[in-house]
Amino acid sequence: MHVLIIDDEAALRQILVTIVTRAGYTADTADCVRDAAGKLVRGDVDVALCDIRMPDGDGVELVRSMRAAGIDTQFLMVTAFASMETAVEALRAGATDYMVKPVNKEDLLHRLANIDALRGLKAENRALRRLVGGEQGVFRFDAPKMADVERLVARVAVTDSTVLITGESGTGKGVIARSIHEQSPRSEAPFIPINCSAIPENLLESELFGHTKGAFSGADRARKGLFTQADRGTLFLDEIGEMPLHMQAKILHVIEDKEVRPVGGEQARRIDTRIVAATNRDLLDMIRQGTFREDLYFRLSKFVIAIPPLRERQEDIPRLIRYVMQNIAGAGKTPLGIDPVAEEILSEYPWPGNVRELENVINRAYILADGGRITLSDLPPDIARQAPAQDNGGSVRIPGGSLRDQMRRIEADVIFRALEECNDDRRLAAQRLEIGLSSLYRKLEEFSALGITPIRN
Repeated sequence: MHVLIIDDEAALRQILVTIVTRAGYTADTADCVRDAAGKLVRGDVDVALCDIRMPDGDGVELVRSMRAAGIDTQFLMVTAFASMETAVEALRAGATDYMVKPVNKEDLLHRLANIDALRGLKAENRALRRLVGGEQGVFRFDAPKMADVERLVARVAVTDSTVLITGESGTGKGVIARSIHEQSPRSEAPFIPINCSAIPENLLESELFGHTKGAFSGADRARKGLFTQADRGTLFLDEIGEMPLHMQAKILHVIEDKEVRPVGGEQARRIDTRIVAATNRDLLDMIRQGTFREDLYFRLSKFVIAIPPLRERQEDIPRLIRYVMQNIAGAGKTPLGIDPVAEEILSEYPWPGNVRELENVINRAYILADGGRITLSDLPPDIARQAPAQDNGGSVRIPGGSLRDQMRRIEADVIFRALEECNDDRRLAAQRLEIGLSSLYRKLEEFSALGITPIRN
């Protein structure tokens, strides 16, 4: 993750660079808004640690301008001027989080880790939206379990029932929530998502319920909360299991009474907002531990949709691979091909990171691929080595006897023969095989990882 540190204090910039780089991130710096904007528009900054008050401008305005330009850098605002209103303004402008100077090292690293995780979720949702309903049309799942999910979505979408979506990270819970909204009579009204783990606890109530003018120091104007903004539409409470207990009680009240009371307000307002929630945690276990309210669980779980992990719907993997490849290539372009050996191994891999991991693997393979197609050598070694090796006879030792294994046998045999004829001169062998030297090294590493060796006479 690449971090840009934006602050006019040179000493603080150096301290933050040290903290960030020692944590394994890369870092760059900017001492003014103009310098920061020039680096942000390049599009390679993942997170900006941004001071709010700068000599030549305002950090909140920098966030607004970057959002207007389509820059999706995550902003963590840092300021010496503690103000709830400033915090809310920064979040409304598009910032992800907010902290006050002096910066605490552990707190900063914790927030950066949360932002990194949130970036992954957003990338997953973008990928899945493309897969499910991009320019190429609605993605049709092949796995029976996902066909069942689609039927449940279609049934519950036309009702006003609350919905609880469960499943591991990376399975597409946010996409399912949006699909429920888009298939409902509320589709013309707002769909507003909020990640309950990404908003600081002291700001969450104001974000959800809004506040009145003068409700707290710096609240110089009233603001509608997300419940009110989603009136007649859908509010998606992602990561509901991360919500503090006292906020769970307030959410329960909204569901039961259909009204919200802004922070500092005396009058409650009636709303017609549908609630869809999602979690990757075991809420029943949390109830037993006393960290999640049982009454809220039963209110949310009137209709539960469980999204199966990718390892339980492997029938979808070949089509998902091709959709990801098409999206990498871009609209109207022909994507790379994929070797049947590589595709079979990808289809058999358990994918602990689900669709997000699949997209990362295909992106990596796209970068490494030569010759217009993705091969086994372009896959990460821990995936490529999945097949067990055994002596199969012939000129090389390889696993199994399927079509995949026969293709691998032919490829390995050709490469080992070329090396033998070239007296193990790998550069000369690569030229004779008409492949890049780096590709030859990757293929040899792949053969080694899979236990494929030449049989010496």
